[in-house]
Amino acid sequence: MLLAQRAAGPTSATPPCSLGCCPTAQRLRAPAGCSGGAAQRLRALGSRSIACTATESHKDVFPYSLTKPDAPSRLQRLRETMPPFTLIGEGRIGGAIYDMGGCQDFIVKRGKPVEGPPGPIIVCTRNDQLQNVVDATPEHRREDLVFIQNGMLQPWLDERGLGNNTQVLVYFAVAVKGESPIDGKIPPVTRSGRVLPGLEPMGLTAAKGKHAQAFAERLHAGKLACRVMEDAEYNVCMLEKLIWICAFMLIGAKYNCNIGHVSYDHTDEVKELVEELGRGGAEALGVQLDGGLVPRLMLYSAAVAGFPTAVKEFEWRNGWFYDQTKAALKEGRPDPYPLHTAALKAVNAIQDEE
Repeated sequence: MLLAQRAAGPTSATPPCSLGCCPTAQRLRAPAGCSGGAAQRLRALGSRSIACTATESHKDVFPYSLTKPDAPSRLQRLRETMPPFTLIGEGRIGGAIYDMGGCQDFIVKRGKPVEGPPGPIIVCTRNDQLQNVVDATPEHRREDLVFIQNGMLQPWLDERGLGNNTQVLVYFAVAVKGESPIDGKIPPVTRSGRVLPGLEPMGLTAAKGKHAQAFAERLHAGKLACRVMEDAEYNVCMLEKLIWICAFMLIGAKYNCNIGHVSYDHTDEVKELVEELGRGGAEALGVQLDGGLVPRLMLYSAAVAGFPTAVKEFEWRNGWFYDQTKAALKEGRPDPYPLHTAALKAVNAIQDEE
């Protein structure tokens, strides 16, 4: 669809309207909290639905007119079909979820009590803020909390009676707040590790729990993949994501390089670490990882090759594996993760005497 030139002023065919008093101005104004790239996209989306002539005072709200006035805007469709969520956190991921829902979600500011409409409460904060979020949420609404953080969350959730809450493994990325998400889709891989060419790439984002379907529908509206799973299948995928973030971030930190360089320049080292973490992690959780683990993680890394690496949120990520190392050594057993331990020492994440 082609945009017409910016309207210069009122014409005889269209009566002038003052800012904010007509449906055009009201419908195209970006909602509160929607700024930057998201606001620009809203204006563009909204302007696709109406062909009118704006006054000079409307130019910042309605900069274009279109040749097809009857087509409903994507923003309008989202607002009609997507129920509002409550969002805690306004970072890159939270902003993307807000945008995909038509910018109508209820935003909870940091340190404020958690309140909002019935339905999912999406926790888009760092892991170290999770306890504050739970404390700020009324007890009768805690079952609606949806956790999208990386790392091993299950023991922490179980301790607080939240073990059955909705969890999401996020495999889409947002490089800069306000930009469109990048979906981490990969070609299908067989159990033997063979890549199947010519088939539709599969999305890796997954969700389980009460609000899994609602969250998946929100992502689908933004043209992102999301699979809804039962607990057993989700736990396997969760371990796989944990292995990826622990192995690739650790090798990247060791060599001060991004994800792409980890894959291409340190292939053998990261493969060996992935296999080590996979063996021990599967035994610790009592699950069986699907075949083709290494090829899948290498393919995903290629999809997000430009992302930086760092060892962070240690207790939620690499710390889960290292706790098993400490327990084994204390009992006089061999370290189940010697490559992992050596790499942690190389980046000064742990001390030699430990």
